[in-house]
Parts: sequence; C-alpha cells; structure tokens
Amino acid sequence: MKRISTKTRKTNETEISLNINLDGNGKYNIKTPCRFFNHMLEQLSAHSGIDIDLDAKALDNNFHHLIEDCAITLGQAILEALKDKKGIKRYSNIVLPMDEALILCALDISGRAYFKMNIELKDNITDDFETILFHHFFNSLANNSGICLHLKMFDGYDTHHIIEASFKAFARCLRESIKIEGSEIPSTKGLL
Repeated sequence: MKRISTKTRKTNETEISLNINLDGNGKYNIKTPCRFFNHMLEQLSAHSGIDIDLDAKALDNNFHHLIEDCAITLGQAILEALKDKKGIKRYSNIVLPMDEALILCALDISGRAYFKMNIELKDNITDDFETILFHHFFNSLANNSGICLHLKMFDGYDTHHIIEASFKAFARCLRESIKIEGSEIPSTKGLL
C-alpha cells in the first residue's frame, strides 16, 4: 500500500500544488517565494524521509497566507497518506540540539489535533520570514493532520537555530511515528 497524497489548494490568496510520499527518501522539490520557509521545508523533508514536491505561489504577496495555506495543505496530505493508520508506531519524542539551541518535540498521531509551543524568540524576523508565522505554521499543520504536537525550548538564543531545530525535531518525530511496526491500529479504541 503506497502512502502518498496529492493535494491542490487555490484561493484568492494562494495557489498550491503538493505531492508527498511518506515512504520516500527525503527527496524534495520546494518552490515558494519565501527563502527561509523553503529552507525549513527542505529540512522537514530531508529529516523525516518524506518526499515533498511543493509549488506554492502567494497571489497576494502575503507570506502569512502562503505559510498558513502550505501548512493546511501539508497537514491534509499527511492525514490522507496515513490512510487508516494501521501498524504505525504512533508516538515519538526527541530532544534535538542545533548548536546552542535545544528543542524538545513530542507527538502523537492520535486523530485529535492539539498544538502547544513553549518557545520564545527574541527576533520578529529572520531572513525573509516573520517569526510569528513559526507558531502559525505548526498550529495549522497539527490541526489539519490530526496530530497532537508539543514543541518546547530548553535552550537557545539564535532565532534561526531555534526555528530550524524545531523543524528538524518535528521531522525526526514524524519519521518515527509514521513507521509501520505491525498490522493493528495502535489504540484500544480501534481507531485513531
């Protein structure tokens, strides 16, 4: 069974085309007008092992709408690609270092969307990315994928490093959580 998804999203603000393969090799082809966001999505693909082919346009030149709509589309694609979730590991956590930054990520592919972030950034912008969109991206992704996701910062001062470590930590947790370890749905309820 191939765990793939193809999604498109067209609004007055954005135009998005996305293909993912959960059982890929971390190959990516990311095209958005935001350099820093491209870099983060490349990290997400490479460290999760999920192939991501994304072409996203900001029709209104507003990165807020672009990043939100990419997160919505990616979350929906992950949910679709997981199908009935039979055999997945479901849970994962990691404490990931990147230079001075130290980030905890814990997630549960539970079908119950929840997002909590305990990370404070000292900068309002890094490169061409408004840092308020960092929280917004993960909140929208969690809500559209049905993932319970926690991100917590133990240490760090460089905004770029903190955000990048968070994307990498999420990617590594996602990689573990979607692994197939059996044939049953990992829940006493019989569904996720």
